[in-house]
Amino acid sequence: MTANFVPVILAGGKGERFWPLSRRHRPKQFLCLDGTGISLLQATAQRLLALAGGWPNLWVITAAPIASGIREQLPQLPDDNLLIEPEGRDTAPAVAWASLEVAKRYGDEAVLGFFPADHWIGDQGAFEQTLTAAIDFAQQTEAIVTLGIQPTHPATGYGYIEQGLVPSKSVGLLVYPVSRFTEKPDLSTAEAFIKSGRYSWNSGMFFFRAGVVLAELERHAPQLLQALREQGVEAYGSLEKISIDYALMEKTQRAYVLPVNFGWDDLGDWNALERLLPAQGANVNVANHVAQESQGCIVYASDPGEVVVTLGLEDLVIVRDGNVTLVARKDQTQAIKTVLKRLAQDDTYQSLL
Repeated sequence: MTANFVPVILAGGKGERFWPLSRRHRPKQFLCLDGTGISLLQATAQRLLALAGGWPNLWVITAAPIASGIREQLPQLPDDNLLIEPEGRDTAPAVAWASLEVAKRYGDEAVLGFFPADHWIGDQGAFEQTLTAAIDFAQQTEAIVTLGIQPTHPATGYGYIEQGLVPSKSVGLLVYPVSRFTEKPDLSTAEAFIKSGRYSWNSGMFFFRAGVVLAELERHAPQLLQALREQGVEAYGSLEKISIDYALMEKTQRAYVLPVNFGWDDLGDWNALERLLPAQGANVNVANHVAQESQGCIVYASDPGEVVVTLGLEDLVIVRDGNVTLVARKDQTQAIKTVLKRLAQDDTYQSLL
């Protein structure tokens, strides 16, 4: 256990780009995508337990419609450690509310870490070493530390963090002041970022002492913090829907970035299976897939008894779950959310969502 460390898992997301496997009652964090039988949420909890010192110090914040599913997935989690949002208001209210509740129980000196519930981590040892450094730096300073993923290619779907020029050192790792955050750049800008060597991908993982983040929220998002202090969870209906990046990280002068390389993927859509799983022949299969002159396809079937046959197909995502079959070009998977909005407008399709 790392002393005085309280990890909080952000588990309220929908993961709509993994539809039709991900649905209202079974969001992305409940899925097992790598064949281990362990869901993304369960894997996230397991990799944090040692540093937390066990289940009594691990917290989860989630949305009301899936709270019962969280309890089923994590039966060892104490009831008091599950914070239930009545409605999703993005990450700023979640971080602020959880920080207030942790401070009540552990005091302002407790170090919080926030972790998305649906990411993949490749190297547990390197992950724990990185967290130890981030926790130590947050304990010793007034910093708000974020983990920056060392980029492997000029991705346009991630936010980027530019590091300052004068680093500090924590447990053998370098921690840089943040120069700026940049949201999802175009390709040429992303290429320039990579070439400079000063940019990381924004991982969405943050570390800070409870008192530090509450003081910074008081300075940069006072209405949000005041509402939660006065009304608690009852304030949610009146809160602005805003991310912690916009509400705080892009405004604070206390932001630091720790560039890391422990094997990471945010599993943003079905194409992530090509990075996560080995190809079987010319395709990636999580199904009984009989391929004839087909290549570059990702095929998933939730029922192992179903057979998917492809003839002369290339670069498609094919997903079969229950009464829904998705067939999409791999370069169109980001448009799944648009399709879901369309389905939501027709009562005929409500059971599919």
